Amino acid sequence: MSTQLAEPATRAAETNRTSSRRPPAALVALMIGAFGIGMTEFIVAGLLPDISSDLHVSLSAAGLLVSGYAAGVAVGAPLLTALTGRLDRKHLLLGLMVIFIVGNLVGAIAPSYGVLMTARVIAAFAHGTFFAVGSIVATQVVPPGKGAAAIATMFTGLTFANVIGVPAGTVIGHQLGWRATFWVITALGVLGAALIAVLVPSLKVQDPPSLRQEVGVLRRPQVLLALAMTLFGYGGIFVAFTYIAPILEQITGFSQSMVTVLLVLFGLGLFVGNTLGGKLADRHVMRALMGILTALAAVLAVLSVTAHNQVAAAVTVFLLGAAGFGTVPGLQLRVMDKAEGAPNVASALNIGAFNLGIAGGAFLGGVVVDSPLGLGATPWVGALVTLVGLALAAVSARMDRTRHA
Repeated sequence: MSTQLAEPATRAAETNRTSSRRPPAALVALMIGAFGIGMTEFIVAGLLPDISSDLHVSLSAAGLLVSGYAAGVAVGAPLLTALTGRLDRKHLLLGLMVIFIVGNLVGAIAPSYGVLMTARVIAAFAHGTFFAVGSIVATQVVPPGKGAAAIATMFTGLTFANVIGVPAGTVIGHQLGWRATFWVITALGVLGAALIAVLVPSLKVQDPPSLRQEVGVLRRPQVLLALAMTLFGYGGIFVAFTYIAPILEQITGFSQSMVTVLLVLFGLGLFVGNTLGGKLADRHVMRALMGILTALAAVLAVLSVTAHNQVAAAVTVFLLGAAGFGTVPGLQLRVMDKAEGAPNVASALNIGAFNLGIAGGAFLGGVVVDSPLGLGATPWVGALVTLVGLALAAVSARMDRTRHA
């Protein structure tokens, strides 16, 4: 994969450091940054009643804070990435953390709903570019052939945000007020920025691609296929997962408190899948993706049946997390590979594709729930969406084989 980054001495030092089993210190810094950003993305869902009551808005209006953040990611990721292509990667990451800190700081002191929405959009602008550029940087601080595992290590911060950060932040918000949670996230941003400043090496961009080159890679069929694979392959999960709580309560018969435990189990599945998916993608990215997408479609389909048995449902929820997030390192690496020479904007657009897949999957799930099919059909409909992603992966792999032949 072409990176156009870093002095040879820096690369050699980082490569030597990865000879041990511990990840390079730079990856730890990226992981902490990803933890804070992931916590920001998901925390509002747990604090909706608190925010609604304090700012005197409806629950549905408070819920738009989630949509506003997603819109900020979709717009900010390709825009900021395109405008900052010539900056030293370390300096860019620090600048993104400053944007993240400012957004959450404004959110913590927001006097009104409008200011809080603005703060969410500001923070979201850092999100997509951080993960896009962070993915590229992660591949630079490890030896060749370890890129997907390095990306997975960074995204581990996102899984920990779901397993630890969001539940802890929700408790803090309930006990001390939702603003306290935003102060905690702001502090995490400061910590992440400090670690990036100390641990991430300077990575200057040598002969940076022009904006025309960055946008030009979108004419490559394989880049467009990679983006579509992310949209459908990952989006299928959220047709069902958006409604996992009512599924487990109304169909499986779990109590509300047990659903919380099962969501932690889902988070553990995210961690396992992310780690395993990164290792498999480094061996052969397309074989790994096709295998994991097949498993994900199967797990979603099986959930339609296992949702009627508590033990089986609990196992399936864990497997859903593992299969779902197992796709992430490979999907990100694939688009970067196929955008070789100008990977920045394409990488950012893939982060946007993840978010668009979430939004689209949630929307489709709502349509299914309101239709005669009902709540119980969301898992198998999600499986069909994931199969579209699998079919796109098969087409992409066939194009690879044809080219090599």
